[in-house]
Amino acid sequence: MRICVYPTLALALLSVAPMLHAGEADNRRLADAASMFKEIMDTPDRSIPRDLLKSAECAVLVPGMKKAGFILGAKYGRGFATCRTNKGWSAPVAMRIEGGSVGFQIGASETDIILLIMNKRGMDRLLSSKFTLGAEASVAAGPVGRDSQAQTDATMHAEILSWSRSRGVFAGIALQGATLRADSDTDRDLYGKDIDRADVLNGKVDTPPAAASLVSVLTRYSGVGN
Repeated sequence: MRICVYPTLALALLSVAPMLHAGEADNRRLADAASMFKEIMDTPDRSIPRDLLKSAECAVLVPGMKKAGFILGAKYGRGFATCRTNKGWSAPVAMRIEGGSVGFQIGASETDIILLIMNKRGMDRLLSSKFTLGAEASVAAGPVGRDSQAQTDATMHAEILSWSRSRGVFAGIALQGATLRADSDTDRDLYGKDIDRADVLNGKVDTPPAAASLVSVLTRYSGVGN
């Protein structure tokens, strides 16, 4: 009996190949997150209100979340979270966001996602292995513009505010049902070892060089740490 090993070998090579470039991909994603945030904030009339950004406990930036589907759609993205400390914004930890939607949709798209964590309860969610927006953490579409005076009661009391940018259009969006989880593999690539996510988000770990631009752009537009 002959056993063909080529398909198995091919699958193994495909699974290993992305790992060979994991560090490069992580660095690119950090740069994309910083660039995306800067582009959004450089348009004051269509950006996140500065007062909300300044009062947020944490921020989650997900550049290029993938969305694809034929009848049944799926969403998947990878990004980074950072929190305010008494020294400024913390070094980042990696996050994955996953979610689904049902409806008639064909094709694929990429969407940038920004989440602001507005209180300590929301920050505690980031330290869990995973949580679901709308179920374990309240989420609302964030207001857009120079200030947040147009907030609704739901927005004012939400643990998390969320925005998206797709095809150049930036708007608040409620990501009900999306799941956020820790991305330990990327954390390990970024820091070269296993890390305690609480230590990182509480400012006890130095920011790696690859994440310096992300922390810098958050500092610039929020005024936190200046």
